[in-house]
Amino acid sequence: MTISSEPTDQGPKPYVVNIERATLENSTYRTTLWTGKFLQMTVMAIAPGDDIGLEVHEGHDQFLRVESGEGKVQMGPAEDQLTFERTVGDDEAILVPAGSWHNVTNVGTEPLKVYSIYGPPEHEHGTVHQLKSDDPEH
Repeated sequence: MTISSEPTDQGPKPYVVNIERATLENSTYRTTLWTGKFLQMTVMAIAPGDDIGLEVHEGHDQFLRVESGEGKVQMGPAEDQLTFERTVGDDEAILVPAGSWHNVTNVGTEPLKVYSIYGPPEHEHGTVHQLKSDDPEH
């Protein structure tokens, strides 16, 4: 299964995926792999020096897992108060509480490969952003 050549959103049908392989093979900034009524899963490849983009989700928590690469996670109660900062790498999970401003920056030399699970869905079913600039929110 090569996500980067033919990404398809399998939701809301039942779905089983090797998430590690799907994440590692992904070359897009963001691709939705599964969009349900209450939950969405995306895979992301963040270029060296780039970031996900500072954001906040008031109504839900978020789970991100780093499959490969090196990142810096920042979180806090306000855009200008990112009081929590950690370096993350392979196999580490990031848990973002609802209402927390957060960003993940690739501080390594290779793409930062992550997947994210959250609900409710934030992107249209089948969303593919080849580059960060393709995302109208950033």
